[in-house]
Amino acid sequence: MSFLRRQAVIAALTANALRPLTGQRAGIPAFAAGWMYGELAPQVLALTAADTALHLSPLRRGPRSRLGLALAAGSALGLAHLVRQSQRARHHVEDALVEGLGVEYVEQLDAPPTPADLATPWRQLLNPLWMRERRVHVERDIAYSTYGRRGMLDIYRPAEGDLSGAPVLLQVHGGAWMTGRKDRQAIPLMQHMAARGWVCVAINYRLSPRAVFPDHIVDVKRAIAWIKEHIAEYGGDPDYIVITGGSAGGHLCALAAVTPNEAEWQPGFEEVDTTVQAAVPHYGVYDFAGSTGLRSAVGMRDTFLAPRVLRTTWKREPEKFEAASPILRVDGDEPDFFVIHGASDTLVDVGQARAFVDRLREVSNSSVVYAELPGAQHAFDTFPSIRSAHVVRAIERYLNWHWNSWRQGREVDAGAAPGDEPGTAARA
Repeated sequence: MSFLRRQAVIAALTANALRPLTGQRAGIPAFAAGWMYGELAPQVLALTAADTALHLSPLRRGPRSRLGLALAAGSALGLAHLVRQSQRARHHVEDALVEGLGVEYVEQLDAPPTPADLATPWRQLLNPLWMRERRVHVERDIAYSTYGRRGMLDIYRPAEGDLSGAPVLLQVHGGAWMTGRKDRQAIPLMQHMAARGWVCVAINYRLSPRAVFPDHIVDVKRAIAWIKEHIAEYGGDPDYIVITGGSAGGHLCALAAVTPNEAEWQPGFEEVDTTVQAAVPHYGVYDFAGSTGLRSAVGMRDTFLAPRVLRTTWKREPEKFEAASPILRVDGDEPDFFVIHGASDTLVDVGQARAFVDRLREVSNSSVVYAELPGAQHAFDTFPSIRSAHVVRAIERYLNWHWNSWRQGREVDAGAAPGDEPGTAARA
């Protein structure tokens, strides 16, 4: 491929990362072309600069070469903007934590973040596809249900030292409820948290079109039940579970959080408490029913969710779509939420996240943190990047704050007089 053609392709990809096309038809190809490209902007910028340097010789300054150089210059400016935008994610996530929790939230951390903690970890990003962590041990393919490979989970925990009573993070993969695996998503987050003393559980679940909703959420709740019964064997605290997930996993994460102990979705284990203590959904789908009025949500409902996930229509059984919509299940008893979404997401309209957060803040008695990331596409956190590194460390701070606050609350409640309502001592 000639220099001009290479630079034309890079320029087109850069333009798509900067201003992706939206809509049902354009959104999917815009995502396919842009989700990795935008997160790899530093690497692409370096390659563009190297390629351009090879074509600065006077012998190569013909019309086609000059056009290629002009495209390279434009791409370099766009890529530099993408890099700066990714770096600013640090401020967006920190501002979100302060807004949702208060500036004093850092007082609940084990230690306030240092400048090194907040800096971009350039060395770790040199090879973004290398995602091994020697400080973490992974136990794979543990059965939590009877559905073969779709009923298995992996456990991430520290490789050294004895572990007991550690906080637990449950990860639910995405993939449009039709694809995906437990070992392909959120690896940076799970490794980061396991290296810091958490027990992380990544699950498979049954997939459409073979599985029909609510099979997916039943499996997530079954996994929670398994954790409650068995996680102490792996060093985890069965009383403290935070759930996270992206895309379809973000939907299932949020839905599980707002529908604890839903007997209909706990066949054979109705008596198990499936409450979680907090939820951290990424770029999730919160509106199956189109209740937000967003054209994108109605389109997703009728053209994708109805025929492929629920196998019915809105007109025939609207109650099934409403039951599956986290935004319609908020009733005030939700756990704490940290909602994360990219402003440039072309697969799931950021308007769904905004509406869901508005509903939580209107009704919920728990804390709500919302980070909207300019320039971020869907699935921006699949592998290590500037943006995902800052988001992962913000999630670490959030989880550290939540775990310490929860433990303090439990200790205070343990000191309450017999017969007092939970939290009485804390309010005294």
